[in-house]
Amino acid sequence: MAEEKEFPMTLEGKKKLEEELENYKMKRRPEVIKRIKIARSYGDLSENSEYESAKDEQAMVEGKIAQIENMLQYAVIIDNEDVAKDEVSMGREVTIKELPDEEPETYSIVGESESDPINGKISNESPMAKGLLGHKIGEEVNIDIPNGTMKVKILDVK
Repeated sequence: MAEEKEFPMTLEGKKKLEEELENYKMKRRPEVIKRIKIARSYGDLSENSEYESAKDEQAMVEGKIAQIENMLQYAVIIDNEDVAKDEVSMGREVTIKELPDEEPETYSIVGESESDPINGKISNESPMAKGLLGHKIGEEVNIDIPNGTMKVKILDVK
């Protein structure tokens, strides 16, 4: 049997996934089942677009439930106890400045499942995070990005 993929995440990220799973199981799934029952009452299922639509949505909901359950089953909660306080690691917030003279930017490095770049949460699998992980406050780091290399200075780690 193939080895299952681990999903590193913060405790906050795990709680959000658990809430999302609860929503799918307790709200979305019953809604879809109700739509299927109503659509069945319309008769001939072979030409029933409401039934087909509800069955498609049911497949999507069940797929999402399975995906979240898998992620939670193989979740690995990030623990920074053994990492120096000034070192960039998963679950920490890092403030960087692109050199020579860009404005400081702050990112939280989270597991892939929690990634939300628009809100400053970058995946540990992203080029930016990979380039920063393991470095410390004050270091200048060259980060390989899709269109070349960028040089940044680590200003703070929380």
